[in-house]
This record gives sequence, structure tokens and C-alpha cells, in this order.
Amino acid sequence: MHTAEVLQLSQLLNHADPGAVIDEIEKILHFHYPAEDAKKIRDAYFWIENLFVGKLPGYRECTTEYHNLGHTRDVLLATARLIDGHNLAKALLAKDMALDLCCAALLHDSGYIQKDDDLEGTGAKYTSTHVERSMAFAMTYIPALGVPSARADLIARLISNTRVRPGSEDSPKSEEERYAGAILCAADLLGQMADRAYLEKLIFLYREMREAGLGDYKTEFDILRKTLGFYEVVRKRFEGPLMGVHEVVTPHFEKRYGIPRNLYMESIEHQMEYLKKIISDDTTNFRKKLKRIDLEKVSLARAADHS
Repeated sequence: MHTAEVLQLSQLLNHADPGAVIDEIEKILHFHYPAEDAKKIRDAYFWIENLFVGKLPGYRECTTEYHNLGHTRDVLLATARLIDGHNLAKALLAKDMALDLCCAALLHDSGYIQKDDDLEGTGAKYTSTHVERSMAFAMTYIPALGVPSARADLIARLISNTRVRPGSEDSPKSEEERYAGAILCAADLLGQMADRAYLEKLIFLYREMREAGLGDYKTEFDILRKTLGFYEVVRKRFEGPLMGVHEVVTPHFEKRYGIPRNLYMESIEHQMEYLKKIISDDTTNFRKKLKRIDLEKVSLARAADHS
């Protein structure tokens, strides 16, 4: 049991260790659902891993640095934690819906993966259409994840909730589906913004957005500066369309770790406070203040890959 003195989300689990993350997800799901169903998500993860590392016939290895396998794992973990918190604080989410949500989390960024004959640029060029591509991918490959094909439509609709601006075509078929979609969207936002290296990874996001021709970011520093405004939009979305579901993770941390707080939101708030300091300090290059990833080393490796 951890004490309430633990402040950092990253202290609970090593997010860079795929095995540890998947073990945790399976354990969380097994608190409420049969072991064989929790194991289905473990098996589904390793199928998705094969997709991202280029072992699925017909597809290239993931070429995007921000929307990568690590991000998918983080979203799946956040989804499992939100499901657990919901089940602890409210009514039990139906087993099929819980499993569908986890599958949607696994598939939500599959649209960034390029086919093996698509050799131009990276998957970032599909940023504006990646949700539709992910939905189409889900419709094709859901049976490979051990899920009945009859669930594919629902899983695709859940994925549609991760759009930046959901449209009327994404209207849920029930209140349960609407709530589940909010969980997935919240997990997507929490998973990326609470990442301890989120600020560093914004440089990768800038590269993706630049390739896609989106975002109106003129420089790497520009995306950092505008992230403060983006966070204000996210907060309003959490409280509005997403119905405050981001807060149901608090019972998870209280029950499982003895920490009655929303560690995701605390992590994000800490990141935003540090970001304000970076932006206000012009005495040194902002890159020198981003220390959780060696950005120069990554840049050199990236240049070598494209030489």
C-alpha cells in the first residue's frame, strides 16, 4: 500500500516497461471481470504490438514518434483505471462494454500506421483522417483481437469519440455508449498529458503536425506556448461534453493505493506550471529545460533514419 505522500503518477508504475503495464491492466480488469476476459485484453495488446512494430503482414512499423505504441499503452491503462474507478464509485460497467472500451483504446490510433507500400513520409500525414482510418481498421480486424465481429460497429463508434471535434455522425446509440465514449476520450487526453515526458514529446507532436500541415505552429517553441491554451480547452471539455468522467479515476487511486486524489490531473497541473516557467524564462534555450528525453540524441537518430 502506498501512502498519500506519493505525488507523482510515475512512481506507481514504470510506464516504459510494457510487461509491467499490461500486468497492471490485466489485474485491474480482473477486479471486476472473469480472468479469461481480462486475459483477452492482454492477448489483444500483443496483437496490437505486432502491428506497431511492423510484424503484421501488409503494414509498416509505426513511424510516428508521438502517436506510438507507448501512447496506446498509456491510453489503455488510463481506460482500465477509469473503468475501475467507475465500478468502485457507481454501478458495474457491463463486461462487454468494458472489453469493447479496452479494444477501442488499443485501436484508436491504428490509423497512423502505413501500409507496406506506403513509403512517402510518415503516418503523421494522416493526422486529420486517422480517426476514420482507425475506425475502418477496427471494422476489418476486430475478430483478430478475439472480439465478435458483431461488436465492431460499437467499437468503431467508441473510437470516433477521440476526434478533436466530434461531429453529429458520431452520435451514440445509448446513454451507456455515450458515457463509455467519454471515458475513452478522457483516457486519451489523460494518458498523453499526464506522461512525465509530455512536454518533451510535444516536440514530436510538432513534427507530426507540421508534416500534416495542421495546427498553425511556426516553431517547436510555438507548440509549447500554445499548449497552455489547449489545456484550458481540455479542462472545459472534461467538465462539459465529457461529463466529468476524468474524476472517476480518483476512487481507483484511493482503493488500490490509498491515495484519495486524481493523480492524472495532478500530474498535468504540475506539467502546466513548469511549462509556464519555461515560457516566461528567456535566459536559456527552452530545450535545455526539457530533460526527461535527450532531444538532441533523438534528433540525430531521426536524421540518420531519414538520410
